[in-house]
Formats: sequence, C-alpha cells, structure tokens
Amino acid sequence: MAEYAHDPRLQRRLVDSFYTEAMVLADEARHYFDEGGRAEREALPPMERVAFSCESLKVTTRLMHVISWLLTQRAIAAGELPETWALDPARRLGVAPATDVELLARFPTQARGLIWSSVDLHRRVALLDTALTGEVAVVSPARSMLDRLATAF
Repeated sequence: MAEYAHDPRLQRRLVDSFYTEAMVLADEARHYFDEGGRAEREALPPMERVAFSCESLKVTTRLMHVISWLLTQRAIAAGELPETWALDPARRLGVAPATDVELLARFPTQARGLIWSSVDLHRRVALLDTALTGEVAVVSPARSMLDRLATAF
C-alpha cells in the first residue's frame, strides 16, 4: 500500500484537496455547459452538437463518481462509516466514461479544457482509490528516487 495511505493526516489532506478541486470543477462545468458554452454548442454542426452534449454528461458522471467517492472517504475518516465500507464495490470509484479524442479536438477550447480536467481528476482519484485498498502500490516518484540514491551511496 502507498506510504500516504498509512498516514491519516496526509490521506485526509489529499481527500480534502481532491474534494475542493472536484467541487470547483463541477461548478465551472455546470456554468459552462448550462450557460456559457450554449452559444459555442449551437455553432457546432448537428452531430458535433450531440457529441458535445454527451461529453457534458460524461464530465458530470466523472465528477459525481469522484465526489461520491471522496464523500465516502471523508465519512470514513470522521468515523461516520466503518473502514470496511471503503472496500465495498458499491462505494468504490465508478468507472469513467471514455472520451473520443478525435471528436474532442473539434470542440471549443474551454469545453476541451473542462473535459480533460475531469478525465485527469478521475484518473488521479482512481490512483488513490487503488492505493488505499492495497490493489496496486502507488510509489511517489520522489520517494523512489530517494530510495535509489540511498542504495547508491
């Protein structure tokens, strides 16, 4: 298991940091896809408009999976839920819907940024999810370098 998974304070800070990022991104996405991006969406050809709408739903899905997982982690850390619930498949991070990279290239810049930000956030939270459950040991690149340096001297 990753080193930070053993330090509850560091784990809590990571979860809180991801939570703040997810909430800010959710607010930005809601504003853009509901209001700000409306004119940009309408300027797209019909099939790209449909794809644009589908991508906005994918962003929402990714963010809701992330926020739900983070809220579960916060409840566990606060003692409101038993730690075993972190391993319950129903409480694990949901699978992120895939994005068509070729189609994405035709979207407005701000839409692409929001979509990629949601993909990246989901990816990073998935790393934490697997580290906390012990499925895959996630090693910090800095820690790995320090370990190599220690053995070299």
